[in-house]
This record gives sequence, C-alpha cells and structure tokens, in this order.
Amino acid sequence: MTLLAFIIAIVVLVAVHELGHFTAARICGVKVLRFSVGFGPKLWGWTSARTGTEFLVGVLPLGGYVKMLDEREGPVELQDRMHAFNTQTLRSRAAIVLAGPVANLLLAIALYSCVNWAGIDMAQAVIGKPPPDSVLASSGFSGGERIQRVGFEGDDLVDVTSFEDFRWWLARGAIESRNLQVEFNPNQRQSLQTVLLQLSSVDASTADAKMFQSIGVMGPFSQARIGSVLPNGAAEKAQLQVGDVVLRVDAVDIVDSMQLYALIRASGKVGQQPEQQSWVVDRNGKRLDIFVSPKLEQDKGQPVGRIGALVAAPPAMVTVRYGFFDGIGKAISRTWETSALTLRVMGQMVVGKASLDNVSGPIAIAGYAGKSAAMGLTQFLVFLALMSVSLGVLNLLPLPILDGGHLMYYLWEALSGKPVSQPWTERLQKFGLVILLMMMSVAVVNDVTRLLQ
Repeated sequence: MTLLAFIIAIVVLVAVHELGHFTAARICGVKVLRFSVGFGPKLWGWTSARTGTEFLVGVLPLGGYVKMLDEREGPVELQDRMHAFNTQTLRSRAAIVLAGPVANLLLAIALYSCVNWAGIDMAQAVIGKPPPDSVLASSGFSGGERIQRVGFEGDDLVDVTSFEDFRWWLARGAIESRNLQVEFNPNQRQSLQTVLLQLSSVDASTADAKMFQSIGVMGPFSQARIGSVLPNGAAEKAQLQVGDVVLRVDAVDIVDSMQLYALIRASGKVGQQPEQQSWVVDRNGKRLDIFVSPKLEQDKGQPVGRIGALVAAPPAMVTVRYGFFDGIGKAISRTWETSALTLRVMGQMVVGKASLDNVSGPIAIAGYAGKSAAMGLTQFLVFLALMSVSLGVLNLLPLPILDGGHLMYYLWEALSGKPVSQPWTERLQKFGLVILLMMMSVAVVNDVTRLLQ
C-alpha cells in the first residue's frame, strides 16, 4: 500500500507540473519534442502524429521533464526557428517556466476544493490534557476544553471547525511568532472564555511533535477507556475489562487517554519493575478499585511500563463540509497559507533559525503517503494537495536548475537587457545541482534517522 500510494502521488504531482510547462509552451507556439514522466528505460511511449511530440513513461517515477525545441541544444531548421524556445519573447519564456509551479498550486486548490465539497470526518476541536509547563497548561487549560473561535492578536476571531484546524492555527502562530487569541468552552460548560496564547515564545526551530508538545496540544481529547485487553498482560491479570473508564491512578485524576498513556509509560525505570498502581475505574456506572502492575519493557532502548491494553477511546468526530463557493474560497486560502508558511520555514532554515531536521525525503514522504491512503481517499487527497503546494513552492526557489532559478535569469535579462551568458549559465547550473544534491542528502539522512529512532 505504501509503495503504491507513493508512486501514485509522485506520478500525479510530476505529471501535473510538467503538463503546466507543456500547456504553456503549446500556447506560446513552442514545439515540444518530448513529454516524460519518470526517468530511465521506457515503460510506455507514444508519438503524436499531429504535433510530433513523444510522450514517455520511465521506469523511475522520481521526476519528469518537457523537452522543447531549442537552438542551444541542437540545430534547428530555419522553418522551425520561430517554434524554438530560445527565440521566444522574454515574457513567453518566463510564462512557460512559471507554468509548472502554478499548475501544482492550481492542483492543490482543486484537491482542497474536492475535499471541502465532499466533506471529511475530523476530530472535534476538544483538546486533551496539556503537558506541564506547556503554553496551554500555563494559560489555564486542563483538558476537555472545546475550542470555538481563534484569531491572531489584533485580528478578528473565526470559527474553528476541527482539532486539525486548531493545530493549523497553532503551527502558524508558533512559526510566525504570533500570539493567538482562543475562545473556548471550559469543560463543556456554556460560558465562554478567551485567552491569549503566547506562541511567540515557542521554539519553532523544528516544526514537529516537540513544538506541539511545548505548545501543549498532542492530540484531540480521547476518553481514558479500555478499548481492548491482550491475553496474559498486566491488564488481564488485574481483571480490567473493555469499556472500563479510568478515573484515577494513585493520587492523580485522569482527564484523558494521553495522560493515562504517559503515566503508564513513565512507570518503567531502569533496573527495576514498575510499582503496583492503584486504579479507580468506572464500570457500567459503578466505581471499582483495581490494582495494576505494569510490566517493564524496552522501547527504542528506553525502559517503559506497559499493561497490555488499549487505553484510548476514539475521539468525537465531526464532518467538515462546505458549499461550492465556500469550498473554493477555503481551498484558495489554505493553499496560500500553506505556501507562505512553507516559504517562511525554508527562509528560516537558510538563516539558521529553523533546523534542517524539518527537511524530509522520499522515505518520509512514502510513509506519509501510505498512512494517508490507509485512512481513506479524502485524507490521501489532502496529502496530495499538501505535497503539490510543497513541490510548487520548492520549484519557485531562486536556485539554479529549478524553475525559480530560470526566472532569476530572466529577471537579470529584463534588468540588464541581455541574457545570462552560456558559460555563466553552465557554472550556475552546476552550483544549483550541488546545492540540490546536498539538500537531498540531508533529507535522506533525516529520513533514516527517524526510522532508527
């Protein structure tokens, strides 16, 4: 499933990107010699009798290209010179280059729109118990609060549709160093409260689980209810049953499953078995005292406690759906916000304010593709939209060998009145290739490191 989802994602994203170049070239009157998705030996090929364009699918799906008629790459017949890329106006050449990234951004808008119209099931915006010393805990959140509306400091508040929507606002605030106003319903009561989350103080150098942990939001609210009991485990020996709701462990009141999970894991200590825990559970309306003795196990080299049971109930869900025009508007807004956030993170990595650990490679992308596909079509479409935005933005970077690098050449040509010389173009392309290979190396190292952790 993972490999298939990854191949489908890459082929779709690359095909749309190259289709953007291809379409713009045809509109501008440039002859396209080859349209290829993938590299290496040919899997499938077809040549158009009308245009002479060769369409190819290569064995390796990690890329693609559109080869156009160009005097710089070979001799061109006099009658075809007007159809060569290099003879086009500066505006036409820039449009052809820009069309690839634009196609990816338009694809993201289309995918987000489809998801918005079809609807997607998401966890309700009810937060779990925040870790101690987190921003949410310091602001008075204890878990179980329903988030109603949010807005950056000084802006109007807008409705929050789901837990993921709330996480998105938190991520934007942390990365952009903007404080967030949050209107919430404390513990499901009717009276609303508003607080200002000091997200500008959060270390957002790594936009990952550590950042969300420091903010205090690790997952949606999930009741601490026993979902399954494994044979011969500590839970079975303690006679815990499916459906039991855990209310207290020793002297600690249990708010949600994440808190309970953390307490169980923290009971494991090096060189000794976890101490017996006194649990209070609710079983069909009756309170019972149960003694549970977690077992010491190793998790990635660290001692943890385990009881052999699932201790989480599924979070409450809500279907998020929009009408036709609202769906398109939300899609455009999400694509714009994601693009801006991606550029900001990339810029912070360049100046050293963000860690290179944020860079992901094909291994991580394949994993995300497989997980999203397993969750259903709508989640896979959301993943495709996010990757399409990333590909579009990445290609707009002013790095030689990328589309953004070629646009910089054209900017120089517009300002100086003459194109970048061929020797300098070759030097810059080599430089760009080195930088790109370095980025790929960092991405692969990060992927392997995450697998080994």
